[in-house]
Amino acid sequence: MSTEDEDLAKAIALSLQETSRTSGTSSVIDLDSGDDDDARFEEELRRAMQASQAESSQTHARSREREPQLSGSGTGQHKDLELAPSERSATSIFLSERAQLEKERMERLKRLRPQSTQESTAEDDDSESEDPPAKRHQVSTSRSSFIRSNLPGISSAKSVPADEQTFWNGELRQTATMHAEPRKDGQPTFRLTDVLGKRSEMAFAIMSSYALDFPWIYHFFESSVPVIMVAQPDASGQAEIKNVLPNWIRTTPHLPGGRGCQHMKFMLLFYKSGRLRVVISTANLISYDWKDMENSVWLQDIPLRSKPVPHDPKATDDFAAALQRVLLGVNVKAALQAMLIDHSKLPLQSIEELRQKWDWSNVKAQLVSSLAGKHEGWPRVIQTGHPRLMSVVRKIGMRTGEGSRAKNLILECQGSSMGVYTTQWLNEFYCSANGESAEKWLDRSKKSREKDPYPSIKILFPTKTTVQNSASGEKGGGTIFCRRKQWVAKNFPRSHFYDSKSKAGPVLMHSKMIIARLEERFSGHQKPSGNKSNDSDSDIEVVEPALGWAYIGSHNFTPSAWGNLSGTAFNPVLNISNYELGVVFLLKTAKEVDHIACFQRPPKKYTSSDEPWIQEESAYHQAD
Repeated sequence: MSTEDEDLAKAIALSLQETSRTSGTSSVIDLDSGDDDDARFEEELRRAMQASQAESSQTHARSREREPQLSGSGTGQHKDLELAPSERSATSIFLSERAQLEKERMERLKRLRPQSTQESTAEDDDSESEDPPAKRHQVSTSRSSFIRSNLPGISSAKSVPADEQTFWNGELRQTATMHAEPRKDGQPTFRLTDVLGKRSEMAFAIMSSYALDFPWIYHFFESSVPVIMVAQPDASGQAEIKNVLPNWIRTTPHLPGGRGCQHMKFMLLFYKSGRLRVVISTANLISYDWKDMENSVWLQDIPLRSKPVPHDPKATDDFAAALQRVLLGVNVKAALQAMLIDHSKLPLQSIEELRQKWDWSNVKAQLVSSLAGKHEGWPRVIQTGHPRLMSVVRKIGMRTGEGSRAKNLILECQGSSMGVYTTQWLNEFYCSANGESAEKWLDRSKKSREKDPYPSIKILFPTKTTVQNSASGEKGGGTIFCRRKQWVAKNFPRSHFYDSKSKAGPVLMHSKMIIARLEERFSGHQKPSGNKSNDSDSDIEVVEPALGWAYIGSHNFTPSAWGNLSGTAFNPVLNISNYELGVVFLLKTAKEVDHIACFQRPPKKYTSSDEPWIQEESAYHQAD
């Protein structure tokens, strides 16, 4: 294991110790509920345990060959996990593991008080050579006003309860936070209960998160609902499936050498009505990310077809196909097979049914994923990381082109972790963001690439002053990563840094967003006018081309998230450290650009006295 990952493991362990040390971790705070929810959750968990015990006695009568091995390692990268016979029933395994969890849970419930406390967790610092300190999440000291208030709703359908809203055309919003409620810009927000929808209507869920609080997220579901959770592997990096809660299975993908992280944040929510909701977000499944820190959420509801369609082997690059590749890559197939043993009537019987049973024709967003590992050859390389972004940019008609007709691409890249930036990597990424293949770039010598100037990229990261002046101050900067060594590195593009400030108010952001704008679109050509030159043109409507595109998702703007290209133009090699997921969609007007951006625009460039927020130099985090 690398030094980076050893330190990450230590950080996670430190955070877990801190969580158990604090009195009454806020793991059961429901933003929609009163104080009696703690008692309700305890009762539900007690009933779930009774149900599991009853199921255990029934399971012993079954044939042991029918039971899967729910805790085991994958044999290779992105391979299906073998389901070997188990010496004990799955429920028995669960009960023995759950006993200790339940004991600890009851102890926390006894200590729970209205005054919330500090919650700690760890998430990756996506830089390639820097080691992340433990993330310190400072939870608010008050539970009342934010939890009980009505946050800004959906202006177009105020009469419909938020958890019953449907979004057939897709919707992007920032999450509600207690530090900016209502939002300064007046835009509607998503709460976790809005995203999940009506609790009683949930039939099945597949979710993914890096940082996880299982008891907290379990509280939002009926105990009978089956859930598959994609999570971070242990230090070995081996793929594994395991029971963790009643009707919940935890699955982890393979991480080569135990390096990197499973950083995707997504949900596939299946409802009893047949509707499927796809959610891509930047928020971990912990209370802090849905209450104190601002995040971004894109979601769309997908209708059930009147009848399934046959498999189409030619459909390999649309949203459904890309999503199916993601699920295979993060070991959901094995988890689904295991889940079907005791839940034979799941709305999804196989990953291939996603396209066959649901109608994706109204989805305009494009899915972009990163799958950890080494990818060699164009057919594989183009499906993941920033080469996948390149293919998507072409697909939506945003390729900038070359020569006199080339358009100027301006990128505004915002995130919560700073990477190790070289002119080679920034130009490599910029090439893909232009929709241009890296073939010509790879044909050049490495030495010549090192002499290239930095491209038109604005890197948005909060200054130290911005963090200090936020509602939570330095205590809230525990999930924002930059290291002094990165910032002072020779030839580091410090002149390309801009302050990252939320439009909502004095709140810090955990969002990851790229705003891409094409300028001088009509350079050297006459811009079309609205004048009608003759009768034959009178019925022709002049449609302005799109202004650019936006990305939101789990990718920080780092090589670990988007990948590093090497090899040759004939045989490229892409190495990626993390599993990441996001969506790309068109931006048609300047007004839409300003509306979609989570940060204040135009962003303010760092002055000579500005420095980025560096957590390790904070007196608060050093003392912590």
